Amino acid sequence: MKRHWILRGLKFLLFAVLAAAVFSFAVMWLWNWLMPVIFGLHAISFWQALGLLVLSKILFSGFRGRPAFARHWRQRMMERWEQMTPEEREKFRTGMRGGCGPFGASPAAPKV
Repeated sequence: MKRHWILRGLKFLLFAVLAAAVFSFAVMWLWNWLMPVIFGLHAISFWQALGLLVLSKILFSGFRGRPAFARHWRQRMMERWEQMTPEEREKFRTGMRGGCGPFGASPAAPKV
């Protein structure tokens, strides 16, 4: 049984390394094909392309390692919703329809 998990772990690791290599080569190829011609930038190496992938992962998607927190938050909101009276629910809906900040006009506010 333990051997089975080790084999699965090695397969996953091999797949992850292979995927990182393929994506790095794709980024390197696209960068070296487009960026020097369009913007006059220098060509990059495989390791620089891998670094760009890691940097973009950090900057654009972050570290989403807490899916249990999202479920807990949703469950708490559902419990609160169930405890609201119909009037409170309607007030909440009206507030949500109002938009965020100055960009969305509140439906309760008179239009001039």
